[in-house]
Amino acid sequence: MRVLGAVADFWGYATVYRRLLVAGFRRQWHYKLAMFAGLFTNSVFGFVRASVMVAAVGATGGFGGYDAGSIGAYVWISQGMLGALQFLSTEHELGERIRSGDIVVDFLRPVDVQLSNLATDIGRGVCALIPRLVPSLVIGSLTFGLVLPGTPGAYLLGALSLLLGIAISCLALFALTTAGFWVVETRGIRTLYQTCGPFLAGLFVPVHVFPDWLKTFANATPFPSMLQVPVDVLSGRVTGWSAMQVVGTQIFWLLAVGALGRVLLAAGRQKMEVQGG
Repeated sequence: MRVLGAVADFWGYATVYRRLLVAGFRRQWHYKLAMFAGLFTNSVFGFVRASVMVAAVGATGGFGGYDAGSIGAYVWISQGMLGALQFLSTEHELGERIRSGDIVVDFLRPVDVQLSNLATDIGRGVCALIPRLVPSLVIGSLTFGLVLPGTPGAYLLGALSLLLGIAISCLALFALTTAGFWVVETRGIRTLYQTCGPFLAGLFVPVHVFPDWLKTFANATPFPSMLQVPVDVLSGRVTGWSAMQVVGTQIFWLLAVGALGRVLLAAGRQKMEVQGG
C-alpha cells in the first residue's frame, strides 16, 4: 500500500508540473506575432553572422575545425536557439515577486518554487523554438549549404541536448534572480550576466576558437552547455561516444546549477524568516 501511495503521489506531482509546462507553452504562444518578428530579426542577423564567418573560413582555410558548411550550421542553429535561452533577457517574474514580498505566497503553495518555475520556463522555451529553429535551419540550408547529420539518432540526441540547454539556462537565471533576497537593485548583476553569459556560451564566436586559457575558463562554467554543446550535437560536430560525453556534461551542470539554486532559495527563505518577513 505504501508503494502504491508513493506512486500515486509521484504521479500527482508529475501531473502538476506537466500542466505548468503546458501553461508556459500556451502563455508564450499568445505572442505569436512577436515570435515570428523575432524570426525575421534572427534571419537578418543570421545572414550577417554567416557571411562574416564563412568569409573568415575562406580567408584562413578554416579554423577551429570548421569549414564553410559547419560554420554555417553553427551560426543558424545558434540563431534559432536564441528565443529559447534566458541569458539575453534576464528579467524574471520571480525577481519582482522577491522585491514585492509576494514570494512568501509561493512558499506556502503545495508545489516547489524552483521546479514550478523550471516547468513554466521550459514550456516557454520549447514554444519559442518552434517558429525559429526549424525555419532558421531551412533558410541556412537554402542559402549557405549547411552541413547537418544524416542519421536520425543524431537529431534525437540533439533534441535532448537542446532540452538540457534550455533547462540549464532556466535554472541559472533562477539562481541569479535569488540575489534579490540580499541585493535591492540587481540590474548590475543581471547586466554582467547578460554580457558575459552569451560570450562564454559561444554565441558570438564558437568556444572552440577561444585561446586555450579562455576555453578552459569557459568550460569551467555552465554557459557552453547552454548553447555550444547543443549546437555541436545537433550539427554533428560531435558524434557517438563524444556526443554522449558532452550530453553527460550537460546533465552534470543541470544538477550543479539546480543544486545552487536550491541552496540560495533556502538561504533566502531563511533570511526572510529571520527578518520576520
